[in-house]
Amino acid sequence: MVSRHSAFYSPVITAVELLRERGVEVEYSIAKPGQRSAQLLGSGEIDIMQSAVSSNWKPMERGESPLPLHFAQINRRDGFFLVGRRPDAAFEWKSLEGRRLLADHAFQPMAMLRYAGMVNGLDWSRVHLIDARGPESMEHAFREGEGDYVHLQSPAAHSLERDGVGWVARSVGASMPEVAFSSLCCSSAFIGSHRYDAFMSAYREARGWVRTAAPLEAARREADFFPSARIDAIAGAIAAYQSIGCWGGDVGIPRDLYEQALTVFDSGGLIARRHPYEEVCMEPS
Repeated sequence: MVSRHSAFYSPVITAVELLRERGVEVEYSIAKPGQRSAQLLGSGEIDIMQSAVSSNWKPMERGESPLPLHFAQINRRDGFFLVGRRPDAAFEWKSLEGRRLLADHAFQPMAMLRYAGMVNGLDWSRVHLIDARGPESMEHAFREGEGDYVHLQSPAAHSLERDGVGWVARSVGASMPEVAFSSLCCSSAFIGSHRYDAFMSAYREARGWVRTAAPLEAARREADFFPSARIDAIAGAIAAYQSIGCWGGDVGIPRDLYEQALTVFDSGGLIARRHPYEEVCMEPS
């Protein structure tokens, strides 16, 4: 199960395709509002969840246990884009001041957005943030004329550009340090099972392949997962994620990127303490 569905998670989507090609039955689903990874994994309803290391921190502070183990990195950059209404060669983060921004208000996306703006000299008190709920409603609102900018993952962001509705102004991920943004997690009972081993074999291959694959080839492979998106928008998204190095490095979660994620949340006063790496992450086998 994935908590978000976008081309940003191409390594996971490609791994699902690889497993299916090998005759392994894989169910791919998108989390519904209110569903929690700890409960889903603990009950055995799902085996693997696309999430983020930050998803463990608040439950840890509430004393909840057991919590998922994060065993593999998906992205080492934030995957959101700022999309404006028209091209602006002079755009910089401070261009958002005095403007209306349809921003994703979910816990991690907002934390990363605020941090990226801060490190680029943006005065957030001068930005009018609009909460239009989820990504689909945000995209719809922007298409209907609400807001000067919108904050989306892709292919949604690149679909706006391909449709002549907007212009991709900035990658949030490229505007801030690398970070442990999204990861794969599971229960401790699933580690070492034959299904875990089969997944990791496919995932390593998939992540390595999509890192350097021709964007159009990768887009065609993923097209069935995005039936409402144009193939060139999916390809544009994959090319953008490749260009900023989202899928670089090994599949393990680097300790320094974990620490950078802590710094992002700590700087915003969103966590009570810095949680040790070993209490959240494990090295993939």
